Amino acid sequence: MSEPAEQWVWLARIRRPQGRKGEVFAEILTDFPERFRERRRLWLLPGDLSAAARAAAKAPRLVELRNHWLHKGGVVLHFAGLDSITAAEALKGMIVAIPRAERADLKKDEAYVGDLVGCELVDVAGAEPVRVGEIEDVDRSAGAAPLLVVRGAKGEVLVPFAKSYLRKIDLASKKVEMELPAGLLDLGEAEEA
Repeated sequence: MSEPAEQWVWLARIRRPQGRKGEVFAEILTDFPERFRERRRLWLLPGDLSAAARAAAKAPRLVELRNHWLHKGGVVLHFAGLDSITAAEALKGMIVAIPRAERADLKKDEAYVGDLVGCELVDVAGAEPVRVGEIEDVDRSAGAAPLLVVRGAKGEVLVPFAKSYLRKIDLASKKVEMELPAGLLDLGEAEEA
């Protein structure tokens, strides 16, 4: 039986094979990529985040990190026992994680990417709070500030996760409050028109 997703901290998402000996290129999902140097035991989780997929998922797969290096904004990982392109291809889309008990401590106003996914984003800029939608993913490749990928009533919205917008993260209530600039939520609509 699989453990609840809440017991895991995401470090990376495997995107593709890298090289010929089983290495994979992964998107970094941690603010501490240097800690890969300290870790040998990692776990692979299914990349599909839907509740049905998580419930049907097999137990997390324990892997030994043989080697790693930072490469083009991501990280290349090589796991023991995975020595071919075919083996690496089978890992595409999987999440590299550690048990929550092993994660680094954060400051009060910081959060892990995996903790934000599934939270409700609320815009508190106006007189009344406005529900934007549920955070489905975090895109760290967009620039200086990661983008929250939010699914709401109007479809997908990308919101910069900038400290200047952030007002409160309440992980117990699965809620993120941000004071968003006027017009930010309407950007996608203007492009579609």
